[in-house]
Amino acid sequence: MTQSQPSPRNWVRRVVASRFRSYDMLEVTLDSRPLVLTGPNGAGKTNLLEAVSMLAPGRGLRSARLGELLRRDGPAKEPSDPQQGWAVSLEVETTDGARTVGTGLDRASEGRERRLVKIDGVLQRGQACLGEVLKMVWLTPQMDGLLRESAAERRRFLDRLVAAYDAEHAARVHAYGYALRERARLFREGIDDSAWLSSLEDAMARHGVALTVARRGLIQRLSHAASLGVGPFPPAGLDLACTLDSWLAEGPALAAEDRFKEMLFQSRGRDREDGNSSNGPHRSDFLVVHQGKEMPARLCSTGEQKALLISIVLAHARLLALEFGIAPVLLLDEVVAHLDADRRAALFEEILALRAQAWMTGTERAAFEALGESAQFMSLRDSRVSENGRSRPDDANQGSW
Repeated sequence: MTQSQPSPRNWVRRVVASRFRSYDMLEVTLDSRPLVLTGPNGAGKTNLLEAVSMLAPGRGLRSARLGELLRRDGPAKEPSDPQQGWAVSLEVETTDGARTVGTGLDRASEGRERRLVKIDGVLQRGQACLGEVLKMVWLTPQMDGLLRESAAERRRFLDRLVAAYDAEHAARVHAYGYALRERARLFREGIDDSAWLSSLEDAMARHGVALTVARRGLIQRLSHAASLGVGPFPPAGLDLACTLDSWLAEGPALAAEDRFKEMLFQSRGRDREDGNSSNGPHRSDFLVVHQGKEMPARLCSTGEQKALLISIVLAHARLLALEFGIAPVLLLDEVVAHLDADRRAALFEEILALRAQAWMTGTERAAFEALGESAQFMSLRDSRVSENGRSRPDDANQGSW
């Protein structure tokens, strides 16, 4: 395989991480080709992918709390300096040219933990803006059971796909979640303020319908590409199980908002007893079917479910490449584990055809040799990068994001 096409315009050129997980200080410089990271278990491969994932809206590929990401030293695994936070910055190439994005944990303000986000050196008012700079999607071994386990994980997966397509989606999800939690808090604390509840329910209706429209729209666009499959990867049928989705199929969004507000009002008594909201897009489910077998994904084997997830992610990348001219950055942790030779070859061919900068990890380089010079190879040991990357000394420019 050889690289013959021009560079994509959605890729990471440089990563700097300080006090993040196993890294005290790390700097890696890249080109636009797919990246293969190899090394033994515990070398820091997933930690590096997680650092990159923090520059997408949300909590990264492990959904970790901010404090959990801080490097810990010694037998007690305590932070070496509790007043210091962690930081990650990326230099990225985009359709708008070179950009710099950074994020980190600020622990210096009265002992509180606060996440900061900067774009081109300017402090931002939240994370949603990150999706406007860099499109990113990931798969991890922890997601292998996603299609058979809780609907909450499938919703998060779907929302990442939507956010890569529509940068405003993360803000909608955040706004809906805030109103949902505030309504639940009023119920738990016994606060009976009808005007306040009505205001929160109005926000839930507006943002809930908007995010459902976005989910529904992405599924409609993605369904055709997913139904085609990729070589030996199975075709996937996609659907959204959600009351609001059925209302949107029947009428306009404003009518769905009114119906949702009425539903929330009528369910106040039950929700007050439960301490939560019994209806809404936070209860919806992302449904996947193995079309080749006409079987719900939850009933498929573990290997078939992993193949379906890869098929969906590749179809999503094709959709973005078709509609925006760029594929997302793909963070694929241990993606070739348990894939046979045919599926490995199909995965590599599709990544190269998409001109995607895919970050792939594994314990053995041999599994990726078919990529040849079309990929850049780096090895990790004890959280130090060798070959095309370099580790920086502990005192080098720490926290400069």
